[in-house]
Amino acid sequence: MRASRPHPRGHLAEHFDSLLQTCMAPSNTSTASCRLAWPRRTLRQPLADLHGLVEHFDGLSQTCMASSNSSIASRRFAWPRRTLRQPLADLHGLEIHYFWPPQILQPSKYIISGCRRFTWPRNTLFLAVADFTTPEIHYFWPPQNLQRSKYIISGCRRFAWPRNTLFPAAADDKAPIFAAINHPLNPIQMITHALINPRSIAVIGGSNHIYKPGGRLVKNLIEGPFTGDLYIVNPKELLIQGHPVTRSVNDLPTGIELGVLAVSAAHCTEAVRVLVEEKGARAIIIISAGFSEESTEGAAIEREICRICTAAGAALIGPNCIGLANPHHHAVFTSPVPTLGPGGVDLISASGGVALFIIECALTKGLRFHSLWSVGNAAQTGIEEVLEYMDEHFDPSTDARIKALYIEDIRDAEKLVRHAASLVRKGCRIAAIKGGTTADGMRASAMHTGARPTSEEAVATLFRRAGIVRCYSREELIAVACAFALPRPHGRSFAIVTHAGGAGVILTDALVRCGMKVPAYRGARADELKARLLPGASVANPIDILGTGSAADFGLAIDYADQHFPETDAIAVIFGSIGLGKITAAVDVILEKMQTCSKPIYPILPSVLNTAEEIAHFVTRGGITFPDEVTLAQALGRIAGNEAL
Repeated sequence: MRASRPHPRGHLAEHFDSLLQTCMAPSNTSTASCRLAWPRRTLRQPLADLHGLVEHFDGLSQTCMASSNSSIASRRFAWPRRTLRQPLADLHGLEIHYFWPPQILQPSKYIISGCRRFTWPRNTLFLAVADFTTPEIHYFWPPQNLQRSKYIISGCRRFAWPRNTLFPAAADDKAPIFAAINHPLNPIQMITHALINPRSIAVIGGSNHIYKPGGRLVKNLIEGPFTGDLYIVNPKELLIQGHPVTRSVNDLPTGIELGVLAVSAAHCTEAVRVLVEEKGARAIIIISAGFSEESTEGAAIEREICRICTAAGAALIGPNCIGLANPHHHAVFTSPVPTLGPGGVDLISASGGVALFIIECALTKGLRFHSLWSVGNAAQTGIEEVLEYMDEHFDPSTDARIKALYIEDIRDAEKLVRHAASLVRKGCRIAAIKGGTTADGMRASAMHTGARPTSEEAVATLFRRAGIVRCYSREELIAVACAFALPRPHGRSFAIVTHAGGAGVILTDALVRCGMKVPAYRGARADELKARLLPGASVANPIDILGTGSAADFGLAIDYADQHFPETDAIAVIFGSIGLGKITAAVDVILEKMQTCSKPIYPILPSVLNTAEEIAHFVTRGGITFPDEVTLAQALGRIAGNEAL
């Protein structure tokens, strides 16, 4: 039944460009016998005999303006009252849902599970007010192909896919009928098991030169925890780092799970196509640059690669990244690669270089890592999607509870807030740097990863809603993560135990400026401690055992702060060296007290040259240290501003 040309108050219709080219015939049905086959650029009235169609409107042709019946951009639908009917129970296949604004319907109404429809009673929807911008239309594939949790829409958010980005469902009907290409609001979680824990990996562009990306990538995979089948593709070599070589991607066996590409951008599209469509790969990592961050031609290549991967249900990391490392494999081309395991930090970064600088600095302080995610241009998988995966697959017995982020582009603010806040509620703690919030910073980040502008105020609001501790430098991010890794203080009152009075004064000022307290110690217990220390020692807080104080004096002062001064919530300890001897005994005292004291201890070991050996000993035995007392205080202040201490 063809509709007539729309007039100013025409029929309800959905406006699709090239729908017949972008939607497979078997996929555009609402029931077995009825098909929604709207021709190109034609507005069609819903067929009268289309059983199960969610929308049934009475006299809509008199109430819906022609300019309002588009599902594209931000058109509004002026639906009158008493027009929405309760959905039929037998609706299958293509589903069309009109969401009403959240101020009218509660968020709990936005959940679609299984084959169920919104079962709103009749006559409960109201006429949209004049300033309401967008009723939302969402297309979902049948629930057997999508996880139930993916059907949750919160607030007024929408999947605002741009024109010409829809592609047909795969022949095996495993993909959604509509999916976004290179778009931040993709409703499908694409991170796959093949990406996290593959049974086979193919490196395209591996080499014997370990100081080139392809060579270092192979080396890291060989030396890391990966125990599956490793294939290396290089047309010019016969043996690479002891492994036989395949000359072409076409010569690889089927069943490859993860493909890692270290070849030029111009050669990536065909390699990805063969890996995904012919070899069965369900995860791709592209470390190469030369894509959307560089040129329009590169952007086109990136979009096509993303289309190929998404159509096949394959995860895509990158391009323009250093890769992914986790306890199962080290698919990165850089070093150092830290030992990854439980109890560490999940580092998720838009910049591979920043990630490496963070790792290098953090390892010297004793911070450990659980995984490294470098998303690069984030053609398909960005930081939001990684957080989504971590949230939805969170296992408190094995997963990291600390997340450190470097963000350049916030593509889906609501997804970021939703999953970060959910992780925080599950006991995780998140700290992040957002790069590119000034005018010049926005320009720099756009050239780096193609990031879109985000204002300082917007970032502050988002982080506050998400429960993310905001940092402004790598050192600050590391310090906050180190503080996260130590037990939480019971409150804001700190004891300071030091052998350098000046450092104690600096830390006192810094703690107070950052919202902490350094209470004075008086009374019998303070007098008792003073009598047991060297003459001239101070116990008023800071407790200064003097530069000539011994490791035993240091331990005694810590015990008094822990056991005899109830106003103390946490203890900051400072011990360095003037170069006249080793401080191994004092370091061992700190390690012991961190295990036995009831109050958390924050160690500051400032002599990074004189005591480098002792600091390494401290870190090797599981200690975490701060090289500067003000850095510690500022980290605690950041956390206190975001969490209740």
